[in-house]
Amino acid sequence: MKLLIKNGTLVLADCEKKADILIENGKISKIGKDVTADCKTVDASGKHVLPGLIDMHVHLREPGFEGKEDIESGSKAAVAGGFTQICCMPNTDPVCDNAVVVNYIKNRQREVNLCKINPIGAITKGENGAAMSDIGKMKKAGAVAISDDGKSVMDSNIMRLAMEYASGFDIKCLCHCEDINLVDGGVVNEGYNSTLTGLKGSLRAAEDIMIARDIALAESLNVPVHICHVSTYSGVEIIRSAKSRGVKVTAETCPHYFILTDDIITTFDTNTKVNPPVREQKDRAAITEGIKDGTLDCIVTDHAPHALKDKQVEYNLAAFGISGIETSFALSYTYLVKTGVLTLSGLMQRMSKAPAEILNLDGGELKEGGVADITIVDLNKKYKIDSGKFLSKGKNTPFNGFEVFGKVVCTIVDGEIKYEV
Repeated sequence: MKLLIKNGTLVLADCEKKADILIENGKISKIGKDVTADCKTVDASGKHVLPGLIDMHVHLREPGFEGKEDIESGSKAAVAGGFTQICCMPNTDPVCDNAVVVNYIKNRQREVNLCKINPIGAITKGENGAAMSDIGKMKKAGAVAISDDGKSVMDSNIMRLAMEYASGFDIKCLCHCEDINLVDGGVVNEGYNSTLTGLKGSLRAAEDIMIARDIALAESLNVPVHICHVSTYSGVEIIRSAKSRGVKVTAETCPHYFILTDDIITTFDTNTKVNPPVREQKDRAAITEGIKDGTLDCIVTDHAPHALKDKQVEYNLAAFGISGIETSFALSYTYLVKTGVLTLSGLMQRMSKAPAEILNLDGGELKEGGVADITIVDLNKKYKIDSGKFLSKGKNTPFNGFEVFGKVVCTIVDGEIKYEV
């Protein structure tokens, strides 16, 4: 039950330093120089040792859609991407809206025994927006938050009650912000490129209106709220303004929103179809600035794997979503740290510490006595993303062929090596 990591560069909250880490019984027992122990040793020379990455927004598809992904394949993809903990959204079949499904996911995680999996329960029964799920029983079974991700709760009173109940159980509502009536079947961002391609557009306002509503509810009730996958410049401004007033709002975004613009849809490649849609340059720039100044607290993947048949159809009929858990760290490091937007410590704040704090999870930093969830990366490793090598069943990514830096070489969960190259 011992493991020694030698000669690595540790990435701490405010600095990087050369040190060794001794792990005993799933905990970090010692951090220092020239640590010795009679146990298995991992040589991290030339590598960076990070707190285990945490993705608070993934879709594992099980139960019900195992052709797209299952808990085993999703877990293999997660540890290959450097993630020691992931939080799975409830839009499964049956929907994760009760303690039975929460327990099923937790039991499957124990069987697979790779990364930690934290279920997110549905806000409403069946995600139908009409009646609240039993939040208390799901929390007791192990749910760490509630969300109807994939849909907005359109009934504002239901959303109000959900926020109050969730706050009473010390968990948060994670809000998918989309006025479905205003989207009206849109599949891409409404703008020049939607007109050019003839694809039906979706206004930024469809997202912004619901961001504003959910923040207004949180402010009125004095309870916390978390905004999912922010994609608009105006959404960033709404969140920034709310934070300046002291509203208890946190927010996330994804690599495709700070790297891509809707120019990508002109290829009609259905791997570019995601919800909310990739938008314009001013949105991409605002998302990047929001990450830099902390308006957007964390980076998630919104990992949404699909079978080939779901994407190999015409654009309007294709499923929304990007398989992102194996590319997130390298893309974020390449486009945020290598470009000077963030330090490596800043990236870890957004990919590890903030998700842990938002969802009250153990982990998120390297410290003596802390949980031994650790990711080791080779930041000098340059390579091209190859979706054909994904361990996820979902090969659907617009980043295939992108050149990136930052290869995960070892993922350790509770002191046990779960992935190593």
